Amino acid sequence: MSVQNPVRESPAPAAPQTPASTSGASGAQHPGSPVDAPPAPGGAGHRQSGGRPPERRRRRRPLHLGSYATLLVATVVMALPLVWMVLASFKRPDELYSIPLQWLPQNLDLANYVQTTQSIPVGQLFLNSVGLTVVGSTLKLLLGLCCAYALVFLDFPFKRAVFVLVLFTLLIPQQITIIPNYTLVAQLGWLNTYQGILVPGLASAFGTFLFRQHFLSLPISILEAAELDGAGHWRKLWRFVVPLSYPTIAAVALVSVVAEWNDYLWPFLVTDDAEKMTLPVGLTLLQSVDGMNNWGVLMAATVLVTLPILIVFLFLQRRLVAGLTAGAVTG
Repeated sequence: MSVQNPVRESPAPAAPQTPASTSGASGAQHPGSPVDAPPAPGGAGHRQSGGRPPERRRRRRPLHLGSYATLLVATVVMALPLVWMVLASFKRPDELYSIPLQWLPQNLDLANYVQTTQSIPVGQLFLNSVGLTVVGSTLKLLLGLCCAYALVFLDFPFKRAVFVLVLFTLLIPQQITIIPNYTLVAQLGWLNTYQGILVPGLASAFGTFLFRQHFLSLPISILEAAELDGAGHWRKLWRFVVPLSYPTIAAVALVSVVAEWNDYLWPFLVTDDAEKMTLPVGLTLLQSVDGMNNWGVLMAATVLVTLPILIVFLFLQRRLVAGLTAGAVTG
């Protein structure tokens, strides 16, 4: 009895035919077949994969050039008066009135700055401006934080109406409230006083609005957990809300500092004593009664007023942009 080998009797399995082998076979019989022909360099495959990005790049380049050109023009328009002010502060009167216009001074003469410090009490004016700016901006921050916290996290009647009222105050020009405020300050006996300069402008609708929009984007679960741990509103504000709002606080602080430092109209109306004036108001002491002004001295004094706040703004401009966009997306 013989045993047959199963390997010899079993037929060999046929190789499966695939589209690739079929196409290969057809390609071998018909070399000129379009199935086997590679795509042309300028064909549809290249237009789909490599043709679109160059077109997009070509379309975007004019937009970039236009944006840079607009930015350059805006920078020149804003920076040109500042450059002229700095250069004019070193010029003599004959150079200021020379025709044609002379941009660069013949030499860097500090006589205008020396005359400025001798004509007005620059030190006292500077201290007044710094003190009123620091105190005023700090109080604006505190009032804005507390008011925005109440509008977001407290439940009281007519809360939405109060917020609408805050928004409407942004539409009221400051000049409309000058006469009522001046009458009130005069009746209180606050003329030529620091509180007369400071108190009427403490309310900041802009800061309240910006803080409210940012508080709406905060995670409510953190405050709920703090409330479960027994934290009150005051503790939640300073231990949780404020640390999460540093960019917005920096933005409101910078806007408040610039507004307080550059405020001119209201301090000019309520003060006529040089010991209580701020730097912008103190520039009026350099004006001549007969109308003939020494513009070189005025430019030097203006540089002294502008330089401190310009340095502060350059250092905090990134915080300003981050704070203004912090509450842009809520929910």
